[in-house]
Amino acid sequence: MKIDFANLQLQYQLYKKEIDINIQKVLDNSNYIMGEEVQRLERELEQFTQAKHAITCSSGTDALLLAMMAIGIQPDDEIITTAFSFIATAETIALMKAKPAFVDIEESTFNIDISKIEAAITSKTKAIMPVSLYGQPSDMDEINAIAKKYNLKVIIDGAQSFGATYKSKAEVHHCDIFTTSFFPAKPLGCYGDGGAVLTNNDEYAKKIKMLRVHGQNKRYHHKYIGLGARLDTIQAAVLLVKLSKYGEEVKARQVVAKKYSEGLENSLIAPDIKKDRTCVWAQYTINVKNRELVQEHLNSTGVSTAVHYPVPLHLQECFKYLEQKEGCFPVAEKSSQKVLSLPMNAFLLSNEIDVVLYELNSLNSA
Repeated sequence: MKIDFANLQLQYQLYKKEIDINIQKVLDNSNYIMGEEVQRLERELEQFTQAKHAITCSSGTDALLLAMMAIGIQPDDEIITTAFSFIATAETIALMKAKPAFVDIEESTFNIDISKIEAAITSKTKAIMPVSLYGQPSDMDEINAIAKKYNLKVIIDGAQSFGATYKSKAEVHHCDIFTTSFFPAKPLGCYGDGGAVLTNNDEYAKKIKMLRVHGQNKRYHHKYIGLGARLDTIQAAVLLVKLSKYGEEVKARQVVAKKYSEGLENSLIAPDIKKDRTCVWAQYTINVKNRELVQEHLNSTGVSTAVHYPVPLHLQECFKYLEQKEGCFPVAEKSSQKVLSLPMNAFLLSNEIDVVLYELNSLNSA
């Protein structure tokens, strides 16, 4: 039995008729850039999250850039963020010629450790950028309290968490700007690159809409230095179908995660989801000993796995200039050596979950 990690092909087959119709409509209209599907998707994203503004863009990475450009990040500014995330989180800060100021993580959630944030604040700090890793929001009340105390902005990197809630509200309501990704493997993914920026701030929304089309406020008139960062119409057409199914898919992912958590033996550490928030389970990631052996065994039995992420950000070669050595962020470093992501998608069958658990538990007890 081969157990697919994301099962994108099965999802397409289930929604094929509607997706194909939507794509064909775009082809028939030949309006590939900023077509009507883009505007429709933005309205539906707003409705789904109750956000005042949803602005689609070309990727989750560009969403982060647009957010930082909107709040006016300048060279030599500092942005506090987690040491354990995908490279785009810190890479975009560096691209803005700002400095990523890393903070260690909580071992139980893999999210930023709020008790370490204040110590990282300097006179150059302009924002805090928590990452909702694996689909679970960070401790936003505490982060916002710190931000208010020091007059900082809050940008949530929600590349993995669209649809998650914190205290019964979408994450956009707990920050200045929320960004997300529609990369195909994300819980809500398109068939290429895509992303979105959500905010309740009218001025940020107005600026971001210009920034994503080269800073243009009317055709060939440019108020800002911007980006070519539009979501193309075909991707919007795909997302319109998938968004209509997304609420049910999130529930299904949560059922899969519950079965995993209930079936794991005690020595296999499952992620902790705090009671005041929900997780959309972009990944189901556990801590294991002897990860290479476990991964090799699972792969040999047809169970697809992945490692998110094998090297913490401060130890990446591209950030050598920050001069942060091994030992700076011990929890992130320890996690990078132990994390293993199991198959996670809305279409996993009970018998497939049983196989994953059997192989994991039998190896763990051997």
